[in-house]
Amino acid sequence: MTPRTPAALVLEDGRVFRGAAYGARGVTLGEAVFCTGMTGYQETLTDPSYHRQIVVQTAPQIGNTGWNDEDDESDRIWVAGYVVRDPARTPSNWRSVRSLDDELASQGIVGISEVDTRTLTRHLREHGAMRAGVFSGDALRDDQAMLDEVLASPPMKGADLAGEVTAKKPYVVAAQGETLYRVAALDLGIKANTPRMMSQRGIEVHVLPSTSTIEDVLAIEADGVFLSNGPGDPATTAHATELTKAVLQREIPLFGICFGNQILGRALGMGTYKMRYGHRGVNIPVIDVATGRVAITAQNHGFALEGEPGKPFETPFGSAQVSHYCPNDGCVEGLRAADVPAFSVQYHPEAAAGPHDAAPLFDEFTSLMEKAK
Repeated sequence: MTPRTPAALVLEDGRVFRGAAYGARGVTLGEAVFCTGMTGYQETLTDPSYHRQIVVQTAPQIGNTGWNDEDDESDRIWVAGYVVRDPARTPSNWRSVRSLDDELASQGIVGISEVDTRTLTRHLREHGAMRAGVFSGDALRDDQAMLDEVLASPPMKGADLAGEVTAKKPYVVAAQGETLYRVAALDLGIKANTPRMMSQRGIEVHVLPSTSTIEDVLAIEADGVFLSNGPGDPATTAHATELTKAVLQREIPLFGICFGNQILGRALGMGTYKMRYGHRGVNIPVIDVATGRVAITAQNHGFALEGEPGKPFETPFGSAQVSHYCPNDGCVEGLRAADVPAFSVQYHPEAAAGPHDAAPLFDEFTSLMEKAK
């Protein structure tokens, strides 16, 4: 039996949670957030939107299905650190090729287990997501020294992170079957299942780095533009916002999700703010203003748009409205422009681990492109 290595999670307000090392040993710094999903931990860990965040899993048992080589949403684990209560002793799933503990260790992800994640989650709900550090092995020191290191780390507000997770060069995901449409997807932290789901609908997806220009979009003769999810503060996305404005001016059909929803909002003149603890999980309700229909959605965001559900507002590109909202807190969950072909949602219709209530939004995007043709 492997000897237990002590570890500590230190929050910026001075609260310390002690446990055992999980994954790699050492120190990691980031923003402590909690995720309420009971499934899909592999997709969570490899989601670029979690870059520079220490993810706390509220589900008590993690790692039961191990790790496979098919479900990654990117080419690496992006979380800064990982906090769990009861890690699986032995994974049990026919697709598993190694344990979660081994995968975390091999990718250098410092984690901590045996933490009272219920108490920790209640603390973050009450006091808000905050800077934190996980320390284990030789990095474990006295509490004040560890706290000083946490307080010296950068906050998430004002963090420009999309450029750190975007593709280094463009690539193409071919359409399955006949190519019906060509889409320019701005990669701000795109997940692998997004172009996969578009390709299933006859879309040839050109994934472009976050620094791409309107000229790059026009060069591929795109029928539509997609704004992906991603990490960081949307207030730092001046380039992506200006690109979005250029797309709207040319009335090219546009669809954005998560970070892309916030970028479209900023292009339309809306403000953004940092939420207290955000929405992270696969069980978050959203109401469609037009129909009153409720969808259960996957989400991962710590920032949101300022706006009032259902109320039309004027933009430089005509009228628009907040099309969706969360009944839990009234948070803006979607936008729809009336005079240009553009819409967006704050949640993830491509959620590989589910739920799949929002998957038809990709069909709506194809309908928008068909209408424009």
